[in-house]
Amino acid sequence: MNVSIYRQFWRYTIPTVAAMLVNGLYQVVDGIFIGRFVGAEGLAGINVAWPVIGTILGIGMLVGVGTGALASIKQGEGDQQSAKGILTTGLLLLIALAPVVATILYFFADDFLLWQGAEGKVFELGMQYLQILIFASIFMLGSIAVPFLLRNDDSPNLATILMIIGAVINIGLDYVFIVSLQWELTGAALATAIAQMVVTVLGIAYFFSSRAKLKLSLRSITARISYVPQILMIGASSFFMYAYGSVMVALHNALFAEYGSAVLIGAYAILGYIVTVYYLTAEGIANGMQPLVSFNHGAKHYENIRKLLRVAMFSSVLVGVVFVVVLNLFPQQFVSVFNDTDQALMDGAILGIRLHMFALFLDGFLVVAAAYYQAVNRGSRAMFVTIGNMAVQLPFLYLLPKIWGVNGIWLAFPISNVALSLVVALLLWRDLSKLEQERREVVTA
Repeated sequence: MNVSIYRQFWRYTIPTVAAMLVNGLYQVVDGIFIGRFVGAEGLAGINVAWPVIGTILGIGMLVGVGTGALASIKQGEGDQQSAKGILTTGLLLLIALAPVVATILYFFADDFLLWQGAEGKVFELGMQYLQILIFASIFMLGSIAVPFLLRNDDSPNLATILMIIGAVINIGLDYVFIVSLQWELTGAALATAIAQMVVTVLGIAYFFSSRAKLKLSLRSITARISYVPQILMIGASSFFMYAYGSVMVALHNALFAEYGSAVLIGAYAILGYIVTVYYLTAEGIANGMQPLVSFNHGAKHYENIRKLLRVAMFSSVLVGVVFVVVLNLFPQQFVSVFNDTDQALMDGAILGIRLHMFALFLDGFLVVAAAYYQAVNRGSRAMFVTIGNMAVQLPFLYLLPKIWGVNGIWLAFPISNVALSLVVALLLWRDLSKLEQERREVVTA
């Protein structure tokens, strides 16, 4: 049994991590092309657009994770019909949300940038990106949600293949639009949108094929409103994780504009691209764990749940520790991938690596903890982890810049991570103790 559950974990996690990392190429490759061919103002422009991008991705995660986890729980209970109804409801929910997102962007895109202190060329470049998203939001939502649905349908390898296809398209179009045609951030947004369209269309088509376990037909596409609250509750933590990240980026941008300059916003953008590699690895580990924990929760296999959580937590934190060490040993090499000609930009990014990211591995702990609570249908606990991350950081972001200026902005994130991790570790220990008691009761019954 030990070997079986661990093999299942790695069977899900390895392709899921690969898929998440490949998906991250959408962002990282954009950053490399923008940093090298548009410069510090381009990096600042994409970073002031990121809070909007991140919020849209969060909505996609909300539906994808909520739908996938709930469908897996029903499959674990042996209820295939309900699982299929949940899947169709989730897909229709994505379609319903897209025009809402597009409308909000149409009327408020410029306000989102101005709130962060964007002006001049930085404002112009940020608007270039957001204007494309008005028309492409449905594909951004789909590209983040569909891979979760594929993994929960026992097709993690296919999800990875789709992500690779999308990344290759994105890289090729980045070169054409940004380098050859010099369309700046309009080109970056178009390249990403087209790649995401391909991923979304192919992913949804899978569920109408004979390969799908939850095979759909046009007749079966009906929304069951009763599932929507459950989907939203389970997936809410994932949305708030992205929303939290978006709010934090917006606040950092505004503070760097106030205490520093657009160059520091660009340096912060470089850090964002670099840490994407670790964030997506941690999310991949957590998301690889989630379908298995959901299934075992539905089947009441509590010992398997403990083993899955243990291996996911250890893997995520270990990768984070290694990542932080390597970053601090070779900061210039990492930064120069994005820009090696602007010394002020490079110096700002290297300082950020030293001060901002020393406790990064704790984010892996928090991501896995939130995913565990989602997987066992305890959305309120998962939301506490995510919202707590923002609530703890806000006072540090308010106070530390007043004391230490720019250095205080960099330090707010790691200090708040340490504080929240201590609280979540205690919460998790108490809940796992209760789980162990339930397991003993099942064994003795």
